[in-house]
Amino acid sequence: MPAFSDSREANLNRRLTSAKIVIAGGFGVGKTTAVEAISEIPAIRTESWMTAAAAQIDRLDPGIDKVTTTVAMDFGRVTIDDSLVLYLFGTPGQPRFWPMWDDLVRGAVGAVVLVDTNNLENSFAAVNYFENDATVPWIVCVNPFHGIQTHELSAVREALTLPPHIPLIAADVRDPRNVARALLTVVDHATERRSVLQETTTCARS
Repeated sequence: MPAFSDSREANLNRRLTSAKIVIAGGFGVGKTTAVEAISEIPAIRTESWMTAAAAQIDRLDPGIDKVTTTVAMDFGRVTIDDSLVLYLFGTPGQPRFWPMWDDLVRGAVGAVVLVDTNNLENSFAAVNYFENDATVPWIVCVNPFHGIQTHELSAVREALTLPPHIPLIAADVRDPRNVARALLTVVDHATERRSVLQETTTCARS
């Protein structure tokens, strides 16, 4: 039998799995940057210029250099290996767009909640949403702006009152390797949670 037949059969037996990951967080925390940093396709951005008319609604810290804002979602794609492709959906951060989160989270295997320790209060709503209003596994990722981590992760966990089982990491989302680490963390967390749920269901039935 020709050698290429073995290769063809192997390819047919290999299952390519895709998964949806949501990247959420407060206003200006780096969601668009994270998607653009790692996407292997040109990231789809639905951004609009911030105008004086919106200054009272979309407030930012004066030190943040940001002139546009996401009004629907960001979208990107990254192939992790021969068996896993991740589709990334970045949420809008402004409160007036939060009703869209339910639709963006639907069908996701997990979520990464980005936080900025310089504006930690902007992350409370996102953490509260995934803790109380969503059912997907999620992790929290501290984005150290300018590459400087200003607070210990233990202090961040305490400030956000994160349960012990929620993974907490730090990653500069400008670096594709860091974004990949965050994505793999949420995939591993989702896989572990699914295994626990399956074991619990099996025990309940027996």
